[in-house]
Amino acid sequence: MIEPKNAANALKEADWIKAMQDELNEFERHRVWNLVPKTQGKTIIGTRWIFRNKMDEHGIVIRNKARLVAQGFCQLEGLDYDETFAPVSKLEAIYLFLNFTSFKNFKVYQMDINTNFLNGDLQEEPFLKQPTGFESEEFPNHVRPYLFKVKL
Repeated sequence: MIEPKNAANALKEADWIKAMQDELNEFERHRVWNLVPKTQGKTIIGTRWIFRNKMDEHGIVIRNKARLVAQGFCQLEGLDYDETFAPVSKLEAIYLFLNFTSFKNFKVYQMDINTNFLNGDLQEEPFLKQPTGFESEEFPNHVRPYLFKVKL
């Protein structure tokens, strides 16, 4: 299956819709955000979908992965932000996984981290637009504050 270039193309195929819904379900499960009315004077950051095929060691597509990311190009360093952060997995979780696989004599061909979050303290609460294709019918003009690791 070909990786779609945009959300409009992805929304035409059931497998990609499921991948997008899985990503949003992880956000809900981890209580990353909720839906709130727009706040006057706050910058609203756009979101965009990134699509990837996950393949086995033979190059056969085994599942589709959709990631929802903030559109960082909409911001200016020094004006909208001073620091950047990368999504990271805790080393303890990776060590635990690799120790378990070693103990059981499993071979690891590829390790896929389901969900990563920013590992940094933010000084202000960022607001994100609703993801393309998954806008609320009841509250189409609401935004989602990113609630994970924000220090105000």
